Amino acid sequence: MVISPAVALTLGVIACVCDVRTRRIPNLLTFGGAALAFGYTLGTQGAGGLITSLGGWLTGALLFLPMYLLGGMGAGDVKLLACLGAWVGPKTAFFTALYASIAGGAMALVVSFATGYLRVAMQNLWLLLAHWRVVGVRPLAELTLAESRGPRLPYALPITAGVAAAIWLR
Repeated sequence: MVISPAVALTLGVIACVCDVRTRRIPNLLTFGGAALAFGYTLGTQGAGGLITSLGGWLTGALLFLPMYLLGGMGAGDVKLLACLGAWVGPKTAFFTALYASIAGGAMALVVSFATGYLRVAMQNLWLLLAHWRVVGVRPLAELTLAESRGPRLPYALPITAGVAAAIWLR
């Protein structure tokens, strides 16, 4: 179906605009977009389509949930990936997360280099890995989004790049 990828990309672009402008991705966009995906797939593909859509939503939510729980990502980013997953299905949601992570890492390197934050970012990475080795994989308060003073990345950009790549390469 051609409409599902087009809707996913459109929702991603809208999320990018919102994220860049306000550093937030509205629930109306993420939950509303997912609800539309469920309704659309149920109406066009029946129960099997709905199950695929729900599987894509769940895949997207579960893949980025650990990063949110560790304080390294906002909830809107998790909900956006879940929403897009509802439109593209579980397999493409998985590849969207993979490509988004690659794009996000590249974006983080560029932004940290451009802002002079690269050395601090690398020190923080080593500190986080040492913390995890000693106490287990738990948030380190001073390195979470809530406490860190580092540059913020509008992660809707790499998520949208990830869904575009996943759709194109499937």
